Amino acid sequence: MQISSRFTLAVHIFACIDTFKEEYKVTSDFLAGSTNVNPVIVRKILGQLKAAGLVKVARGTGGAWIPKPLDEITLLDIYRAVDCVENGELFHFHENPSTQCPVGRNIHNILDDKLYRVQQAMEKELGSITLEDVKRDTQKYIGAEKGEKENG
Repeated sequence: MQISSRFTLAVHIFACIDTFKEEYKVTSDFLAGSTNVNPVIVRKILGQLKAAGLVKVARGTGGAWIPKPLDEITLLDIYRAVDCVENGELFHFHENPSTQCPVGRNIHNILDDKLYRVQQAMEKELGSITLEDVKRDTQKYIGAEKGEKENG
């Protein structure tokens, strides 16, 4: 099972907003061009990020912007904002394991604590990475591409 692509899409959106904020109005159509995702989906994610206070969006074609310093927004904030997991649980159990089977009867006892620890570790790591880190890498890779074009 994978975490929804809404998470990576949301991080992509932040990278675009920050990268292009001085040059363009960063609208859902603009973001759709970069993400290659339908603008309706982009608007939905922007709405979730807005509800979490992570972005501001001007109605119409006003564009989106980030109201907080990038070092104050973590990947965990984004992960939680876009509802990547059902009921806050990363791992979803299959429905109705057999109570007739000793494994099925005990699978929750066997796995629940372990999976909870895995989720906690992942969330701790997401909380340690900020959008400032993403910005730094975005600039590094875009700069490398520009250097290749100039030298190529």
